[in-house]
Amino acid sequence: MAEPLGAALRQPSVWSIPVQRSFTDALAAGLIRQHGRDPLALANGRILLPTNRAARSLIEAFVRLSGGGLVLPRLIAIGDPELDERIGGALDPLDLDHDLPPALAPLDRILLLAQLVRQPGEGAGEAVWVASELARALDALAVAEVPVAALHALAPEAGELARHWQVAFDRLRAVTDAWPAMLATRGRIDLATRRSLQLRAIAARWQARPPEGFTIAAGITTTAPAVAALLAAVARLPGGAVVLPGLVLADAMSADEWDALGPDDDGRGDDSHPQYALKLLLDRIGVARGEVQRWPAAGRASAPAARGRAIAQALTAADFSDKWNALPAAERRLTGVRCAEFADAAAEAQAIAIALREAVETPGRTAALVTPDRVLATRVSAHLLRWGIEADDSAGQPLATLAPGTLLAAIASAVAEQWAPVALLALAKHPLAGGAVEERAAWLDAVRELDLALRGPRPRAGLAGVDAAIEAVDRRKLDPARAAAAWAIVRPVLAAAEQALAAATTLVGLAAGLREAAGAIAGDQPWRGAAGRAASDWLAEVEAAEGAALALTPAEWPALLAQLMGTVSVRRPYGGHPRIFIWGLLEARLQQAELMILGGLNEGTWPRSQNSDPWLAPRLRRLLGLAGPDSNAGLAAHDFASAIGAPRVLLTRARRQGRAPTVASRLWLRLQAMTGGIARDVRLERYAAALDSSPETSPVGRPRPSPPVADRPRRIAVTDLDRLKADPFAFYAKTMLRLRPLDPVDADHSAAWKGTAVHEVLEAWLKQDDCDPAKLAARARTMVEDEAIHPMLRALWRPRLLEAIDYIAAQVAKDVAAGRHPLAAEVDGKAVIAGVELVGKADRIDRLANGALGLVDYKTGQPPGPKAIREGYALQLGLLALIAGEGGFDDIPAGAVAAFEYWSLARDKDQFGKRSRADKEFGADEFIAHARAQFGAAAARWLTGDEPFVAKLDAAYAPYEDYDQLMRLEEWYGRD
Repeated sequence: MAEPLGAALRQPSVWSIPVQRSFTDALAAGLIRQHGRDPLALANGRILLPTNRAARSLIEAFVRLSGGGLVLPRLIAIGDPELDERIGGALDPLDLDHDLPPALAPLDRILLLAQLVRQPGEGAGEAVWVASELARALDALAVAEVPVAALHALAPEAGELARHWQVAFDRLRAVTDAWPAMLATRGRIDLATRRSLQLRAIAARWQARPPEGFTIAAGITTTAPAVAALLAAVARLPGGAVVLPGLVLADAMSADEWDALGPDDDGRGDDSHPQYALKLLLDRIGVARGEVQRWPAAGRASAPAARGRAIAQALTAADFSDKWNALPAAERRLTGVRCAEFADAAAEAQAIAIALREAVETPGRTAALVTPDRVLATRVSAHLLRWGIEADDSAGQPLATLAPGTLLAAIASAVAEQWAPVALLALAKHPLAGGAVEERAAWLDAVRELDLALRGPRPRAGLAGVDAAIEAVDRRKLDPARAAAAWAIVRPVLAAAEQALAAATTLVGLAAGLREAAGAIAGDQPWRGAAGRAASDWLAEVEAAEGAALALTPAEWPALLAQLMGTVSVRRPYGGHPRIFIWGLLEARLQQAELMILGGLNEGTWPRSQNSDPWLAPRLRRLLGLAGPDSNAGLAAHDFASAIGAPRVLLTRARRQGRAPTVASRLWLRLQAMTGGIARDVRLERYAAALDSSPETSPVGRPRPSPPVADRPRRIAVTDLDRLKADPFAFYAKTMLRLRPLDPVDADHSAAWKGTAVHEVLEAWLKQDDCDPAKLAARARTMVEDEAIHPMLRALWRPRLLEAIDYIAAQVAKDVAAGRHPLAAEVDGKAVIAGVELVGKADRIDRLANGALGLVDYKTGQPPGPKAIREGYALQLGLLALIAGEGGFDDIPAGAVAAFEYWSLARDKDQFGKRSRADKEFGADEFIAHARAQFGAAAARWLTGDEPFVAKLDAAYAPYEDYDQLMRLEEWYGRD
């Protein structure tokens, strides 16, 4: 260069580095070329950058290009609040006089705003969300330097809007009136306001007394008035210069296209265009595009210049896209850019990981995934770990998703839900729960026992409710002693956590209680490592916050914690792989890798859907001069243009997200339309499809295990005959493999549960009340009003149950008057029939007036139909009669059975309750003979014989799905 950059006093010095150049490398190369002969010359200058990440990238570029010792210039990140960066905070190193009040801490601000806007009956979590949105609106007004008077002047305009916008606007005006006074009483100002004041003070100071050495503002694209004022001053300083990223000059965009971007006289412009923000910034700096010069240095290997022109043509405004037809092929070609489409997001992540792994295999090559989709980034990181590659993910991870954060959330949820089984087990199974490592095995053994013990409907609330559930554990499913021993290990720890949070009625109390509870549950493990330190620091910040007196109820804890912890990002202390990176759009600005993978190119992800401002209607935002709804699209398009300028680029998208189809990003579609189709990376698509596939797979056939006759069971329950005949494989899995389905945790009160509960009521009624009709309804009422039963179920079931119960009491009274008396309820019996021990439980056995026995089977639903009985199913009463005939029931002498009855609680015409006979098509003797014949045939085939246990032999009578997954039903049913 002939003279130092910006040497002419008061003449604006503005430069542009095109998108096909690595911004930080080109910037460092130019500065070294200008000042490199003097090793101390660079140290006498300063460079203003938008973010700390950009400063780090520039340092790395200087190190790469220096070839030896180098004293770096002062690098200052000024932040960019419109792009959700951390604002302020980096200007103090400029030696600005500290005559401004300190800024209010972000957490203090959110909590104080939440107290200010919280409405009666509104939850704390909702209030914090409203306050967060309000803080964004206040920041937008502060950054745009909109005075409060301008807001009040819009009242007539707001009055013409929909009612909800009027309400929001009135609340916003009230806050802007009250908020400054709240700040003044604390001696604080807003961070965005302080930042704007600092920037303007710096600009005025430098204009009055230019600093020594050079001053460069590089890579800053925000159009905030205070930032524009500072850039205008820097551009006119002696030795000052402004270096813009990716400004399209006249060789790639005509003056007509440039002028068409706006803004027009009404302040409107094409803010969805990638060049609009730069044009607006140049207007505010007071520089014409013709005055902008191309930066003379290129840095390390970059894409050809034709790439930059092609990108500018592809992203031109819609009104000028017809010129694509006249462009020569060389102007539309995107050599080095490939694309790949995948069936779903999982396949896309797999393919990206393969491409990054391939880059690792190439010596010296760097590669980066750039995506705004954090789910995709997380999936790619997980895939890379299979090869031992830990990508340097610059965005970090939210504290709410890391072990210390999930532990705090699990504690809050478990206590707030009063130890409901799902929340209790989620806490007990947490990786950090259980104290020291040496205690972990015993803790996990106890938790496994609790998992089994707490399956089924939810017990009563609180630890006392869990105590009762453990005492009442079904010994047929779990040893009560083992369940009690396991609970004895876990309960004291949970009780300590509950006690720690007993007085947590405010946010500060919640934070203090969570710290103590986490220590009781996990010792010092939650505070270890980077995530642990972040959790500890966050709790300390909450406890010290001015607004932490926010009142809370336990029900509000989980949502509020998720809201607050979701804003805390934890980054690894030492980075990851030195050549593999994962960047968000903000982190990717101003830096490039040799391979840039632009992932998640679907509409709604890139560009991200614009979230509406809940406080200011779009019309009011436009009148106030705030960013329009398409501004994010313009910024995303500029980021896309910068990233696609890398030497090698891969664009990826998934055709489906979950179960929903996706729409390709407008950026993807534009490139495809202009180029006539970007080259497909078919090889990568095939790699992704083949990595986890196997050519050896084939569907299985219908299972038909055939164990030796000697190993087959010689004992069967009367309720299992239907299973044996209709689905022999299910019988085999239950009796020989001893597999039992587990009830879900916190299960609904199913039909099976209701049947068991009614049977218990009727059993107690006979054994304790001798079937006194006057006492049955009270027992049923006590059972159904248990607080553990969901209120909806209680409301729907109670009237039906009580009506059916009254029917049963009336029927028993009628039978007793006729000489029939109940003998026993829920009585076990067994007998050897056809060489097999047959066992069963009779719901009720009566002594008929003629001395014979009668069997009653209670049904909460409809009883079996005659067809099922004719075909050899639903023969439980007949099999129980075989046991009774052999004297198999204790204390009941052997005798003939003359009555086989179903007593159903289901609806029958206009009432609840029905009494029917199982043998009405046979007669008692014939019914018993039918049951004996069916049982004998089944026993001979599968129990004493060698017939295979074929799956779903008679699907019509095999409705249960307990073993469908084990038999891989979907692979063969309908084919075999």
